[in-house]
Amino acid sequence: MSLQMITVSNNIALIQPGFSLMNFDGQVFFFGQKGWPKRSCPTGVFHFDVKHNHLKLKPTLFSKDSCYLPPLRYPATCIFRSSLESEKHQYIIHGGKTPNNELSDKIYVMSIAGKNSKKVTFRCTEKDLVGDVPEARYGHSIDVVYSRGKSIGVLFGGRSYIPSSQRTTEKWNSVADCLPHVFLVDFEFGCSTSYILPELQDGLSFHVSIARNDTIYILGGHSLANNTRPANLYRIKVDLPLGSPAVNCTVLPGGISVSSAILTQTNNDEFVIVGGYQLENQKRMVCNIVSFEDNKIEIREMETPDWTPDIKHSKIWFGSNMGNGTVLLGIPGDNKQATSDAFYFYMLKCAEDNVNEDQKTLTNSQTSTEDPGDSTPFEDSEEFCFSAEAYSFDGDDEFDTYNEDDEEDESETGYWITCCPTCDVDNNTWVPFYSTELNKPAMIYCSHGDGHWVHAQCMDLAEDTLIHLSEGSNKYYCNEHVKIARALQTPKRVLPLKKPPLKSLHKKGSGKIFTPAKKSFLRRLFD
Repeated sequence: MSLQMITVSNNIALIQPGFSLMNFDGQVFFFGQKGWPKRSCPTGVFHFDVKHNHLKLKPTLFSKDSCYLPPLRYPATCIFRSSLESEKHQYIIHGGKTPNNELSDKIYVMSIAGKNSKKVTFRCTEKDLVGDVPEARYGHSIDVVYSRGKSIGVLFGGRSYIPSSQRTTEKWNSVADCLPHVFLVDFEFGCSTSYILPELQDGLSFHVSIARNDTIYILGGHSLANNTRPANLYRIKVDLPLGSPAVNCTVLPGGISVSSAILTQTNNDEFVIVGGYQLENQKRMVCNIVSFEDNKIEIREMETPDWTPDIKHSKIWFGSNMGNGTVLLGIPGDNKQATSDAFYFYMLKCAEDNVNEDQKTLTNSQTSTEDPGDSTPFEDSEEFCFSAEAYSFDGDDEFDTYNEDDEEDESETGYWITCCPTCDVDNNTWVPFYSTELNKPAMIYCSHGDGHWVHAQCMDLAEDTLIHLSEGSNKYYCNEHVKIARALQTPKRVLPLKKPPLKSLHKKGSGKIFTPAKKSFLRRLFD
């Protein structure tokens, strides 16, 4: 094992606890940054380019037929192949936290729509589920098993917000363990079925899961209800005959007590567990090898890498699996220095040789800290870009010019703001006021100066007016600035009065008779 520190370009602030890494044909892509995607990367997915121990995040593209993918933190992700022999694969993404600390219950499928020597274009589609739909959650696992030539997804564990009926102002964002149900999800037809297994008594989050053919192994995890990290080792076997699936669970000896660990695969039958926690504020510095032989699992300690003093003394660490036996680790920077980075990053290589891409065993782990984001909401930025056209980034630019300064200070923007002195929107007690608000207060952009967001209901805007102002490029000024704006408006154009053409003094046959005095006046007027 080798440990190397890597330097990061000036977009280091994007890498926060709860991110995910996806490996497509040896290329690693970053997903789940803090805040909404900005103009510098409308898609929110970055190419994770590491060369000579230096990391650059390069924005990627999505195809025109892609749905919007929010930057989710702590989702469950896994690799999906149509069959075990298939070389092409997709990534399944379920759940996770949105930038407003809301939980997602959606399933997204990420695949490559096209690529050339310079850039990759992704396609993202959303899958609708019917049946026993899993509730919104984070810190859970989703895996794919293969049986009798068929495949199906297996979802387990995680945390969710307490029911709305039990929420109070003090406990608005309190979370609880999800029920220990196992969900089988058919990605082709969008069907989901829930199973209750007597061996699974507690809901677990931030556990490690390994999918091997028709079997999933669940290791460790954290139970909020008991505040424990039991040394669990469960084997869940799924059989897919022509009729209904059969699911059974077996409790195995030899488990380990760990949560938030990172799992990486070093060869077809061997894995390495890195990092994690054995207590709430105590990191687990031991690494383990998980090996399989004749459908038997063995977990044993291995020689640990030469941890640096910074890693040893840090209270938290987080990271994700880069694939090919490599793990990215992050620790907090030195806050005593005014110019220090938020996090320092290391790359741990657990295997010198690359792993065979045609692997028949897939890995999954909920890599994070013990979710420090629970008490710190990540708010929306002022700019929104829900889709990106592929041609928007055509050219020879390799996207090395991302500028962190483009990201506004999110602590003063977003939905949960005081938009005016009389603002009465409270995120703890707010309920929808307009049908257009869905689950966020409706907002409108005031065009005065540099602009700012205000709540529509605080401005006494009717819903029809709100919809009208949201269309096209209409300018709107809030109550505070409307008088200033009116004074700056260009005066309306006044059409000149139409003067009737002068008629001839006397037109033959017109029947009009002019007196000599009027004739003399008209001659002097036109001479």
